[in-house]
Amino acid sequence: MNTPLNVLIVEDSADDTTLLVAQLTAAGYALTWQRVETEADYLAQLQTPVDLILSDYSMPQFNGLLAAKLLHERGLDIPFILVTGTIGEEHAVECIKAGATDYVMKDRLERLAPAVRRALREVQERTQRRQAETAANSERDFSEATFNSLPGIFYLYDQSLKFLRWNENFERVTGHSSAEFADLKPVDFFAGTDRDYIARQIKEVFATGSATAEADLIAKDGTRMPYYFTGRRVEIEGTVCLIGTGVDVSERNQLQAQFIAAQKMEVVGQLAGGVAHDFNNILSVIVGYCELLALKLGADAPLHKYTVEILNAAERATALTRQLLVFSRKQTVQAVVLDFNRVVTETEKMLRRLIDDNVELIILPGSDVGSILADAGYVGQVLMNLVVNARDAMPHGGKLTIATHRVTLDENYAHTHADVKPGEYASLVVSDTGTGMTAEVKMRLFEAFFTTKPTGKGTGLGLATCQTIIKQCGGHISVASELGQGTTFTIYFPHVAGSAEPAPTVLTKAPPARGTETLLLVEDEPAVRHLASSVLEAQGYTVLRANNGQDGLTIARDHTGSPIRLVVTDVIMPLMGGKMMADWLQATYPGIKILFTSGYTDDALAQHGVLEPGVAFLPKPYMPATLTCKVREMLDAA
Repeated sequence: MNTPLNVLIVEDSADDTTLLVAQLTAAGYALTWQRVETEADYLAQLQTPVDLILSDYSMPQFNGLLAAKLLHERGLDIPFILVTGTIGEEHAVECIKAGATDYVMKDRLERLAPAVRRALREVQERTQRRQAETAANSERDFSEATFNSLPGIFYLYDQSLKFLRWNENFERVTGHSSAEFADLKPVDFFAGTDRDYIARQIKEVFATGSATAEADLIAKDGTRMPYYFTGRRVEIEGTVCLIGTGVDVSERNQLQAQFIAAQKMEVVGQLAGGVAHDFNNILSVIVGYCELLALKLGADAPLHKYTVEILNAAERATALTRQLLVFSRKQTVQAVVLDFNRVVTETEKMLRRLIDDNVELIILPGSDVGSILADAGYVGQVLMNLVVNARDAMPHGGKLTIATHRVTLDENYAHTHADVKPGEYASLVVSDTGTGMTAEVKMRLFEAFFTTKPTGKGTGLGLATCQTIIKQCGGHISVASELGQGTTFTIYFPHVAGSAEPAPTVLTKAPPARGTETLLLVEDEPAVRHLASSVLEAQGYTVLRANNGQDGLTIARDHTGSPIRLVVTDVIMPLMGGKMMADWLQATYPGIKILFTSGYTDDALAQHGVLEPGVAFLPKPYMPATLTCKVREMLDAA
């Protein structure tokens, strides 16, 4: 089969053209050919597919040297063979330099076919080589693009620890240029014990085939970044290398720390819930008997002041228990719409009692601060904690400023603070001119039970509780402090629309009226049972006492005197709890009233249905007067 060949012949002689066509046809080519003899025609034919150019050297209107140059200028890879009658060696070399593939003398046309075959073969080889190079370049570009687009850092180095390859992300993360990598070794990105540790892990990879490591990667500017590394031994073209990856684990570590903190909170919550009941029972007895003793002694008795001090200590213990429960999220925040400025200004009198005379307190309410959704008591507790801390930081006096503002936190701020949503906030800024804090103290500031105060002067729960309260309200707290330059806490509460609820009117109550009704007191703690019954009997009531719900049902069933009007019962007791007993009693005696009491946490009580609307509840520890007032109020209610 003849090989098809499209030939462009640059020749002014028709006879010579016939000879060339005959030679190639005889050599087995099926020719398609076109003859030109001017530059314009030549250039026009180069726009069409051409497999071979045969050109005379010298013509009246054109020449072979110019034809070769024009072909070369256009970057076309077409075999160009000079076929001429007379050409000197000097002109032949010039034509070859200009791009001619070969030359054949017209009196030796038997060399034409071999020259054409060789020229076509060289073009084919070049084409195949270019295709292979293009494919290789495409593969390399794809590999490089993939290498640079994946997250994390990638690297390849040999046993001499010389970097052979690395991705752009490695340069970006560390801040080192490509040129600098030539002089760096893998261990140069680490310091101290991490450097020694990484060196050992590299040896482990080359010895066993693989290893992992976690250490701080150090950037050029000194920034430390926790990274998790994997390394694997590979052999590339006879060279043993280590190929590895590194992934930033900052977010993972942060989530892990949050998880550990949540576990700590859960443990604290379980501990708080476990001790709250017994501790509140003990406090009920202490507070109750101290109040009775104070009333018996009278204000002028020598021992009255000691009784008052015991009462004060018990109240502080009660407050500490509640603080622990708030911190551990075992006590529910009752949020209502509050006028933020009013909440702050109404605490001023109380706050002034907390600070020393040598501390100047300045309160600066902002304009149009608006309302927040929170519990007023807990907001006051946050303020008290911050003011007490500021006071302790200014032992020699200073200035304490409390200011409120209306602010907008944008997307940029929210992006750098994970617990913040963009929007309108009411801010509370508490600034002091005290001793300030070190960076180490600031890092642990909201950690539970961490305190810098002397033993006995602080529990380490104050700021942790503040943070818990603020988060429960959907807010955010930040701190700025420098050693010797004072401290500023900024708290952001989400702004809410709507009018604040009016502050409750505090009525001065007269001593509770005495009564003659029959009451059932159900309490498993003997000391509390004895105290409560003594208080109620002193008010004139007939009190039936029971140890638990089962005992209470028996006493109520066997009672033959005046009907039981009210049951005062603990919620959680052995054998039978107060709620189950109350359900039985109310089913049997529809008019009987129930007053629940407990020192357990809100979540435990919620499981018993005690916190449902309409259920009367008195939390422990309670004052004797509080108990008698509540009892009389329920008996008198329609």
